[in-house]
Amino acid sequence: MVLLYCATSCSKKQEVDLIVTNANIYTVDEDFSKAYATAIKDGKFVAVSNDKDILEKYSAKKQLDVQGKTIVPGLFDAHCHFYGLGMTQQVVNLRGTTSYEEVLEKVYDFKKERPSDFILGRGWDQNDWEEKAFPTKDALDKLFPSTPVALERVDGHAYLVNQRALDMAGITKSTKLSGGEVILGADGEPTGVLVDRPMAMVDAVIPQPSLTTKIQALKDAEALCFDYGLTTVNDAGLNKSVIELIDSLQQVGELKIRIYAMVSNNEENLDYYLNKGIVETDRLNVRSVKVYGDGALGSRGAALKTPYSDQPGHFGAMITPTDEMEALAERIAASDYQMNTHAIGDSANIVVLRAYDKALRGKPDRRWKVEHAQVITDNDFDYFEKGIIPSVQPTHATSDMYWAGLRLGLQRMRGAYAFKMLLKKAGIVALGTDFPVEKVSPFLTFYAAVARQDLEAYPEGGFQMKDALTREETLKGMTIWAAYSNFKENEKGSIEVGKKADFVVLSDDIMNVDVHAIPEIEAEKVFVGGAQVK
Repeated sequence: MVLLYCATSCSKKQEVDLIVTNANIYTVDEDFSKAYATAIKDGKFVAVSNDKDILEKYSAKKQLDVQGKTIVPGLFDAHCHFYGLGMTQQVVNLRGTTSYEEVLEKVYDFKKERPSDFILGRGWDQNDWEEKAFPTKDALDKLFPSTPVALERVDGHAYLVNQRALDMAGITKSTKLSGGEVILGADGEPTGVLVDRPMAMVDAVIPQPSLTTKIQALKDAEALCFDYGLTTVNDAGLNKSVIELIDSLQQVGELKIRIYAMVSNNEENLDYYLNKGIVETDRLNVRSVKVYGDGALGSRGAALKTPYSDQPGHFGAMITPTDEMEALAERIAASDYQMNTHAIGDSANIVVLRAYDKALRGKPDRRWKVEHAQVITDNDFDYFEKGIIPSVQPTHATSDMYWAGLRLGLQRMRGAYAFKMLLKKAGIVALGTDFPVEKVSPFLTFYAAVARQDLEAYPEGGFQMKDALTREETLKGMTIWAAYSNFKENEKGSIEVGKKADFVVLSDDIMNVDVHAIPEIEAEKVFVGGAQVK
């Protein structure tokens, strides 16, 4: 009888692919409930349980006892440059340089190690140097008189180029383009710094990377993202050729990360994708257009309503003028596509918000996003009550806090990096990093959102703590709210039955560990669709 009972009860067990037990699971469901175990089959969660008897209901050849470790849903980066991150691994890495001299050393060493007909680099930030003025090309001209050099600022909104690159691009002191600036020196000649729109003239003469380089870039970026527990990334601006390369690599299993691809705003892309409609596979989702409203605050390209506090008479500039923004919003509103617009300055934000408001009348649940929503004034916040989603990057606040007040002044700072106010108005915030502008780590995102401090715990008490987020709000912003902004809240973003089994095993309990220990948390194991990728 005992043998008969065992055979009967064992046969009733449901066979699954993976069982995870002994876990501290934050499901991020509607009740923000916790669980002890989960069962996974065909890439989806089939059971999420608080009971320890899950092994009596399910059987699997693969079982994972995580020994009390914390599990969270697969983490999203709601605004990043995935392909750009990969490409930065192929050029001179200038992040963290503390002087122009160090930049020059790195470029010189790179040239010796990897000879090139066109030297590229990214990551310098003059705000991190003792001398905070923009650098000039003079030293580059001496080091590289015949080899063109283009070094991209950390925010992607300025180049430092040498004379050879200027000559190839046809840029002179007479070059004038709306939506940007060729910075001139006291002698009236170009200094080598190009802000926003003129950068495209240099882009036009930079040799295109080989297919092998592009593939390597995508794989390098994926490895970095998986290392930090990111399972879905929103790439803020891709051209058709790169999107199709991503799709081909995913289809043959060479790229496993899930990508929400924002189509770069140009005529070729718009004509193709708006007519084609939404493109979606298990790992690729193409249904949005990335637009640039203005430039960046660090390079004084952000468009402000009144002049910069540290540069009288200078307002920044719109990359996409107001009339073009309104026409573009109407065009995208007539399609199934989402519009996601970069807006830093208060002037850029109100232009974007008004264009959205006008284009979306009578069109509910479009979930259009303002990317960054960095400086907003007074009643302009109210526009976010109309279904517009703020997509913000907490580490921008802690990176900019040392100098942002000099740019903006005290009054404007009250509406800058105002994540809590944005959440209050919109009901959700989608959180990202903007990497490679910032570091990839989502744990730095979490820390910046909650503590509003740098890694040395500066400033004491936190930076503008009225707009700090709670830990629960932050985890939601990196999971279920980000999924909602991608129209995927019913498929991803929480650990619930029927959803894709994307999850991360953490080295510590991110919801309870000392706040200053959050940056040290590691993603020990990472799963996408129930398959371990780290």
